[in-house]
Amino acid sequence: MTTLRFAIVAAACAWLAGCASTPPEEDPVVQKLTELDGRLLRIERVLANQSLLDLSQRIEAAQAEVRTLRGQLDELQHTVQKTQDQQRDMYGDVDRRLAAIEGGGPRAAASSGGAGDLPVPQGDDRANYQAAFDLLKDGKYPEAIGGFKQFLTTFPTSVLADNAQYWLGEAHYVTKQYNDALRDFRTVLEKYPDSRKIPDALLKIGFCNYELKNWPEARSALSQVVQRFGDTTAARLASQRLAKMDGEGR
Repeated sequence: MTTLRFAIVAAACAWLAGCASTPPEEDPVVQKLTELDGRLLRIERVLANQSLLDLSQRIEAAQAEVRTLRGQLDELQHTVQKTQDQQRDMYGDVDRRLAAIEGGGPRAAASSGGAGDLPVPQGDDRANYQAAFDLLKDGKYPEAIGGFKQFLTTFPTSVLADNAQYWLGEAHYVTKQYNDALRDFRTVLEKYPDSRKIPDALLKIGFCNYELKNWPEARSALSQVVQRFGDTTAARLASQRLAKMDGEGR
């Protein structure tokens, strides 16, 4: 029994000695682990490269979108600037004409004009609006007043009706018919509350009341323009008129 036990122990020792004497690079287990480690490393490299590629593509897409948005912003800023320039030109033209009338020009006694016929009897709303507007620009105020009145009678639901109502007020204003102009500008506020002409109409309500010496009403309207419409041409003009009133003690 002792001899058998000794033989088993000796055999085990010999087996262990044989395993210990096998070089690591020849050990199947080590070889398998090395192979798996290599495969894992390759997979990690592929994943890393793919992640970098995806990130690069996302960055390029974001940069392209930024360029597009920047172009749209530049275009919008140009459009806004052009609109503001046109507004300033129009205000300047109206003010010059008003100054000429106040100085005793030949049209100082222009009458309000009647409704009459459409400027373009066979034309649509756009053609007649443009014709009436051209009459206003040319200083033909009675004809412009008649054209805008007939336009509003014939095309009351036109998308240009709010503009026509506003320019009717302007035509009355430059011919010093301040009560008629005040009525026209108030109609813009009451009938077309979403119109882009609201700031200008409110400004001119202040101007009309100023000319009529309704000082509290003038100050109220002008202050609303400044408070509600911020950095606009109408707000700047309202601020100037308020400063003038302060200087006059109104």
